[in-house]
Amino acid sequence: MKIAIVEDSATALESLRLVFDGSPEHTIAWVARNGAEAVRMCGQQQPDLILMDLLMPVMDGVEATRRIMAATPCAILVVTATVSGRPGMVFEAMGAGALDAVPRPVVGRDGRIKGAEALLNKIGRIGKLIGVGDKKSVAPPAVSCPETLPPTRDGRKSMLAIGCSTGGPNALLTILSALPATLLAAVVVIQHMEQKFTPGLVKWLDKQINLPVRIIEEGDAPEAGKILVASTNDHIVLTGREKFHYTPEPADNYYHPSVDVFFCSVAEYWPGSGLGILLTGMGRDGAKGLLTLRQRGWHTIAQDQATSVVFGMPKAAIDIGAAHEVLSVDAIAPQIVNRMMDRKGYGFEQSQR
Repeated sequence: MKIAIVEDSATALESLRLVFDGSPEHTIAWVARNGAEAVRMCGQQQPDLILMDLLMPVMDGVEATRRIMAATPCAILVVTATVSGRPGMVFEAMGAGALDAVPRPVVGRDGRIKGAEALLNKIGRIGKLIGVGDKKSVAPPAVSCPETLPPTRDGRKSMLAIGCSTGGPNALLTILSALPATLLAAVVVIQHMEQKFTPGLVKWLDKQINLPVRIIEEGDAPEAGKILVASTNDHIVLTGREKFHYTPEPADNYYHPSVDVFFCSVAEYWPGSGLGILLTGMGRDGAKGLLTLRQRGWHTIAQDQATSVVFGMPKAAIDIGAAHEVLSVDAIAPQIVNRMMDRKGYGFEQSQR
């Protein structure tokens, strides 16, 4: 894979070079010392993947990501040490088009690089997603969904299930901030994101919206009036006891956490009504799961192309007939409210298959 590095710190740049010195399947295409330089160089020589720092002179990583995705779009992975000084930058970059974020490798006192394996694993997953590297792994992983289930009819329990990836944080903010504080449905969010950064995403969202936002802990249950966000480098499912469970299976599914895996478990075990939404993202994750939810009697929505940063996941769902509606990101929240069964927000209207 041809990799470009955007990094102004000489120490950090040297750490990244050492990582790739031991990884012959990857080559460094070019190095930029700030965002403006990266935008210019990407226009001249487009790499397979850009490793993007955030805090840089001249132009930061968020703006550079936004401009690259608008002019010469390619895969971008945020590589950063921390966001403590600039809360929200990782999520702004992901909202602008970065695929994910990963902690920056560092050289320890013993001279060994810490964090190299995590970075290389993330690059490997992205390679499969964009079709670079092991071509045998490019095909979407199989997900087991229940084939024949009767439509749900219990209106006492309602769930809003949302799946997203590239561009997801900004789309989530747009939708969730427009929901009323009186919403009594359980809201569950599956966002492709490195586990280390999920707590920051939760805090970032929680400060800007009406409903409380919390990380899902092992054994938690969906809770009306709360937005629960999956935090895992594996997958999350709903069990037959209506509890959340983190699991590494299916191990061959390179979407982490997988929207399909969660949606399919919800279709099988959630006894109430629901509304499934698939937002912007690269790849096909969530399409099969959204179709299964539709077959279960849920109302399903896919984000439209015009407002998607990457029209991959929603398009895959639309192509297989998984979405009842295709809406702009601004139109999704009003439709959520419109489909509530009553003014108290106890449930969602059932949709016909």
